[in-house]
Amino acid sequence: MGPTASGKTDLAIFLTEHFPLEIISVDSALVYRGLDIGSAKPSAEELAKAPHRLLDVVDPAEPYSAARFRKDALREIDDIIKAGRIPLLVGGTMLYFRALLQGLSKLPESDEATRNNIERQAAEMGWEKMHERLAEVDAEAATRIHPNDPQRISRALEVYEMTGKAMSQLQKEQKAEPFPYQVLKLALIPSDRKILHHRIEKRFGLMLQQGLIEEVKALRERGDLHQDLPAIRAVGYRQVWDYLESRIDYTEMKERGIIATRQLAKRQLTWLRSEKGLTIYDLSRYSEQHIQESVLKTVKQYLSSN
Repeated sequence: MGPTASGKTDLAIFLTEHFPLEIISVDSALVYRGLDIGSAKPSAEELAKAPHRLLDVVDPAEPYSAARFRKDALREIDDIIKAGRIPLLVGGTMLYFRALLQGLSKLPESDEATRNNIERQAAEMGWEKMHERLAEVDAEAATRIHPNDPQRISRALEVYEMTGKAMSQLQKEQKAEPFPYQVLKLALIPSDRKILHHRIEKRFGLMLQQGLIEEVKALRERGDLHQDLPAIRAVGYRQVWDYLESRIDYTEMKERGIIATRQLAKRQLTWLRSEKGLTIYDLSRYSEQHIQESVLKTVKQYLSSN
């Protein structure tokens, strides 16, 4: 686990060279086909070294939920274990990790009419107002859900309108299905946020050099994608889309992309602070080689005792 740009992929590939591991991606952007550069999807060379499961699962026009991730991840875990190997879950989508490890409450299935009604209201009032409305009926969910996350705002309001109860209340009332395996949780977390900020800025600049604008242009030219879709709202894609729509200039796009990525990292770190049982490695204090050696030792000890 770890925030964006913390070096999770490099460390995971390093571990596959020493243990019989298979990587399962835990990333809400990497599931989409065509979102390669801006999502920091592993390169062809990296994938040849260490194949990743749950990459390129759906088209950007399709939604992909935490519930679907849990189902897909459990299937892949089972498949890897049956082959006599060990699953290595790698990513920064903390909601997916939590859904997998803690399970999901059985909430009502999505209702198209209710969802369409919420989306009509959002088109008139804006998602910021819808988030304020959510805060009135489910303050706990509103605190957890970012105002720029229409999909989750819509779902929380939908559950409330369908049941008359706050989604957070229903989740507490119901017993979720537990995770059936023992886990070792490793986290790359910097004590000095400046180190991470520097890495984020450097990586976003590299993405632009590698052709992020052209990648988003190709998605936009399809004609069936828009900015309300989770795929296009992904950090980096949203800002480049705005640039291509001439809402902002290149300099502002780059600045906003870096800021949005920093905000994502901040949210990820907030989630990680509440995660129990983490073995933490500080990229601010130690070199990549030192961290690799430390993780190698930890994993060896864990596997030998289990």
